[in-house]
Order: sequence, then structure tokens, then C-alpha cells
Amino acid sequence: MKNHIKELRRSAKLSQEELAKLCKVSRQTINAIENDKYDPTLQLAFNIASVLDTTVDELFIHK
Repeated sequence: MKNHIKELRRSAKLSQEELAKLCKVSRQTINAIENDKYDPTLQLAFNIASVLDTTVDELFIHK
């Protein structure tokens, strides 16, 4: 699933490591999500959206 997480994370001036810590996951998990190699759980998607001050709908590209 394509997403805007990398762009939103960079706009928030957060590293993958910082976002991962705030979401209580590994940096590798954030990297995999950003590179479309892993679809986050619904709870993790909500956590990422909350940290990035956006909505889950805004994180992902709808096809």
C-alpha cells in the first residue's frame, strides 16, 4: 500500500528512529512501511497518524 509517511515524517523533522520510538516499534518497521514492504496494523497506522498530526486517510494513497 503506497503511503506519504516518509514525506510527512520529514516535514515533521523526525528521523525514522525518532518516529519508531514514538510509535513503540523498530526503525526497521518504519523503514519497511515507508518502502511499501510492510502494511502496518490498524493500531500502528493510528499511532503514526497521531505522531505526525494527521489522519490515517492522509497517510495512505487511495487507488
